[in-house]
Amino acid sequence: MKITGAVLNRIADAPPFQSSQPIEVTELDLADPQSGELLVKMSAAGVCHSDLSVVNGSRVRPVPMLLGHECSGVVVESRAEHIAAGDHVVLTFVPRCGRCPACLADRPALCSAGARANGAGEMLAGGSRLSRKGEPIRHHLGVSAFADYAVVDQGSVVVVPKDVPLDVAVLFGCAVLTGAGAIFNTAAVREGQSVAVWGLGGVGMSAVMASAAAQADVIIAIDPDAHKRAIALEVGATHAISPQESLRDVLPHGVDVALEAVGSAAVLAEAVAATAPGGMTVTVGLPAPNDQLTISPLALVAESRTLAGSYLGAANPERDIPAMIDLWRSGRLPVERLRSGSIPLSQINQAMDDLAAGHVIRQIITFDEG
Repeated sequence: MKITGAVLNRIADAPPFQSSQPIEVTELDLADPQSGELLVKMSAAGVCHSDLSVVNGSRVRPVPMLLGHECSGVVVESRAEHIAAGDHVVLTFVPRCGRCPACLADRPALCSAGARANGAGEMLAGGSRLSRKGEPIRHHLGVSAFADYAVVDQGSVVVVPKDVPLDVAVLFGCAVLTGAGAIFNTAAVREGQSVAVWGLGGVGMSAVMASAAAQADVIIAIDPDAHKRAIALEVGATHAISPQESLRDVLPHGVDVALEAVGSAAVLAEAVAATAPGGMTVTVGLPAPNDQLTISPLALVAESRTLAGSYLGAANPERDIPAMIDLWRSGRLPVERLRSGSIPLSQINQAMDDLAAGHVIRQIITFDEG
């Protein structure tokens, strides 16, 4: 079938991307789903730093590639068990094979088959379902959400209740799953603890909300943007400071949990230094591949500190997305506050510039009905 999608033709074009136009909205051919796959009509897609990291070359992926990985939609055709046409779904960016050691250990974010497919820009079953004038187009993280339709593996899909608005459900696929998952699963934040979050994009803001839901006592939100800091205070932060201010003016002995969501080795080192003895630093940001971290290993040992990475919030999406939706229903995860506005697919290059400027949380691409 013919679809319209946003294809990244070149990596690391010079910004502003609105001028260099590395992403082209174009007509593509989409093959039928194979066994275990589904055809999904997109409803909404979020513009995430993981998309920007491919555009600017921080995360090198094969091109041409149809971008987008955070989305919601409606199943049009299913060749998968337990998922039917008409189901409302959220897509996640690591397809789960269900058979590798990580999947069997309830760590599907580390699925080895999914990681190989994502690195190659292919479907979990191999190859591409996308082409342009006979040329194969790569898939972004098994999803390729910046299009009106997508073929995806069943391992990328979580069915959600139909009463959850799809322009809200979209946020659970990456921002909320990653940020809240890092708080609930990796850090296991407990009532009465203190938390600091560096970077208030979709992931960092979700971590602030989750810290409040976990009943952390002190929640410090750190970002250079004053508007983001104001929103953080409205969704659960007890303090909001700029990077030039000192966290230790708020908590002289440091925090129990520090979460870095910027994607910067320098910021991660700052987060490690801000933890109290016995504290944990969790990093969810994606720095450039050549970035190196310098910290004191003696401080890790002598002060019993922990440094942990968290990918996809260390989540099991089929378990954690429904649980997070329940928290949203109760008002404890007000994820709709992540939305910075809706945009058409045609504005995707400008959206990347806006994201790089650091003034938006989550821009949502919406697709026309019909």
